[in-house]
Amino acid sequence: MKKTAIIPLRKGSKSIIGKNKRKMVGRPLFTWVLKEAIFSNLDEVIVFTDDLTIIEFIEKEYTWTPKVKAILRNDENANDTASTESVLLEFSELVNYKYDILCLLQATSPLTTSESINDCLNSIVEKKYDASLTVVNTHRFTWNTNGTPQNYDVFNRPRRQDFEGLLIENGAVYCTTKTAFINSKNRVSGKIKLVYMPEDSLVEIDSMTDWLIVEELLINRLKKQKNTNKITHVVLDVDGVFTDGTVSFTKDGEHTKSFDMRDGMGLEILRGLGIEVLVMTSEKSELVAARMKKLQIDQVYLGVKDKFALLQQIRQEKQITLGNIAYVGDDVNDLANICSVGWSIAPYNATNIVKQNADTVLTKNSGSGAIREACEFILNYNKRF
Repeated sequence: MKKTAIIPLRKGSKSIIGKNKRKMVGRPLFTWVLKEAIFSNLDEVIVFTDDLTIIEFIEKEYTWTPKVKAILRNDENANDTASTESVLLEFSELVNYKYDILCLLQATSPLTTSESINDCLNSIVEKKYDASLTVVNTHRFTWNTNGTPQNYDVFNRPRRQDFEGLLIENGAVYCTTKTAFINSKNRVSGKIKLVYMPEDSLVEIDSMTDWLIVEELLINRLKKQKNTNKITHVVLDVDGVFTDGTVSFTKDGEHTKSFDMRDGMGLEILRGLGIEVLVMTSEKSELVAARMKKLQIDQVYLGVKDKFALLQQIRQEKQITLGNIAYVGDDVNDLANICSVGWSIAPYNATNIVKQNADTVLTKNSGSGAIREACEFILNYNKRF
C-alpha cells in the first residue's frame, strides 16, 4: 500500500513575505513538517511548488533520502484563490493517481510530528477508515454574532474539567484513500477518523506575532525532549567554531581561513578515547575539506542547509540517541540542533540567540581555543560515566 504525502507550497504570501522559506528556529518553515514526514511511515513525500528555488533546495539538500521529491505545480493553481482540493487534483493527475493513500501536510503547521502523521495513516491502513484528519480539543466558549452562546449555558457555566470542549481542525494532517478521493474530490470523505494533537498546535501563522509564538513553542518542545547520556559523538560547525568566522578573498575566490592548532589536538584526544568527531557546515569549501583531511576527520558534511534533518538521519544510522551527541555551533542555522542534542556548546563569540539556548557557553572565542575548551568539557563530563 503506497502512502504518498504532498506538501503544497507557493511563492506568494500576503501575511508574511516569503513565509515558507523564512527561517524558523534557523530552518526554512516548510522543512519542519518535511523532516517529520521523512521520518514517518510515509513511502514518499512530494513538495509541490511553483518556486524554483525551493525545488533546487530539495534536490541538493535531501540526497540522503530517497523519499523526498519536488514537483513544479501549475502557476494558475498557485494563486491565493485556488482551493487546496484543486491542488490535490492537479497533483493526482500528474502522477496518474499512483498512490493508495494521499496525505496532505501543511507547511504552516511546523508543530506536526511524525507520530501524528503515523496515527492518521494507521487509521486507514489498520482501522480501515476512508479518511482521517488532525484536530485539537479546545475548551473555549463560543458565541453567535447575535449575542447568544453556541456551546454552553451562561447561567450554568461549566468548570473546565467538566467541559467536553470543542473539536477544531488544526489544518496539519489530512489523509484519504485513493478511492475516497476519486469519488468525492475532497481531502476527507466517507468514514472519517479524528486524530488528536496538542492544543498549542492550533496556532495559525498569519502574523509575525503568531510566528514568534510558534517559534518559542518549537524551541521549548525541543528542549523538553532533551536527554543526557555519555557523549559518544561530537558534531562541529566550521565557520565561527573552527575559525573566527572571517575569510579572505582574492579576485579568484576564497583564499584563506585561520584554524587554531590546539583545537586539532583536542579532537585527536577525543578520538583516542573512542568519541567520533563529525563536521557539518553549510559552506562547500575546498579549504575546509583540506583542513579536515589534515585532521583525519573522515565524517565531513559540506554544503548542508538543513542540519537538523541530517543530524536525525545520522543519529538513526548510527543507532544512537540525541543524548549521546555534543554539538558545537555559533549561529542561527545551528539553533535547532543546539536546542535538541544532549549537550550543546557555543563559543564565547557566538550569536546571542545561540548563547541564550546553548547548554554551556565557552570562555574562549571561535578560532582561539574554543574547540579545545569544548573537548576538555566533554572529557570532564564523560568521567561521570
